[in-house]
Amino acid sequence: MYAEVISKLAGAVEENVARAVYGKNEQIRLIVAALLCRGHVLLDDIPGTGKTTLAKALAKSVSADSKRIQFTPDLLPSDITGVNYFNQKTSEFVFRRGPVFTNILLADEINRTTPRTQSALLECMGEHQATVDGVTYPLDDPFFVIATQNPIESQGTFPLPEAQTDRFLMKLSLGYPDHEAEKRVLTGYGAASPLEALTAVCTKDELRRAADMTRNITVSEPIKDYIVNIADATRKSERLRLGVSPRASLALMNASRAYAGILGRDYVIPDDVKHVAVPVLSHRVITRSQNTIRLTDTNEQVIEAIVDTVRAPVD
Repeated sequence: MYAEVISKLAGAVEENVARAVYGKNEQIRLIVAALLCRGHVLLDDIPGTGKTTLAKALAKSVSADSKRIQFTPDLLPSDITGVNYFNQKTSEFVFRRGPVFTNILLADEINRTTPRTQSALLECMGEHQATVDGVTYPLDDPFFVIATQNPIESQGTFPLPEAQTDRFLMKLSLGYPDHEAEKRVLTGYGAASPLEALTAVCTKDELRRAADMTRNITVSEPIKDYIVNIADATRKSERLRLGVSPRASLALMNASRAYAGILGRDYVIPDDVKHVAVPVLSHRVITRSQNTIRLTDTNEQVIEAIVDTVRAPVD
């Protein structure tokens, strides 16, 4: 029964977001899966492909608070978490909450700020709490970060360290739209933005209940063995210098659960694991350098090859 609830809510959110983001149904579904996992998503793509539009459409689809941070080189950690200021009327310090105290946070161009400021999000994303001047403040539930970055420009950017990227459940790329989708962009955005017409299709309480239900999706022992075997294969691969951690195995299981629930099943099958393996694992590994004329394989290609070599359970 809970799989039906998850599937219905996810379908409504997907359909609503697709009204503003054309031809990216699979990426939208994966982001909804991450939302149900209480994870976070890193959108890594060239400018103009709809990263910010997708994040805004998702925020408007859920009747929850949403805020946006434009990351710049002069951004400070206190600009994210908040700051204590002295109130002269009351003669005491008062905590002014930063934009991280919201439900859906759009961290735009996260690689344009310094590592010190980037790390301010680490505790928030991993522990769902923020510590300011020794005092810990819990964040709202749900708390979902969608971060965007431009992989092409290097001047004035600060690449995310491994500890930061590991906090993201998934790393996705929208890519260029196909011919028909781009024609729809010209038509749909020719007069007014479709974002303006979007309305919420679920409340944050409904989203929270659906996220809790995903934990009830059954993961059999053979599926758990399959997930561990994939993780172990990354650690033994000659094409990788760094394999995935146990945190990645847990993330892969949770993402598979959410994906199964979105498809209306209350149990995980090997195809669910295969489908989410690349976005969940590719940003958590480091490939070995190759001194050959052939171009170095991307992380995504290596993970795809590893998943293809690991035998899936048949029962």
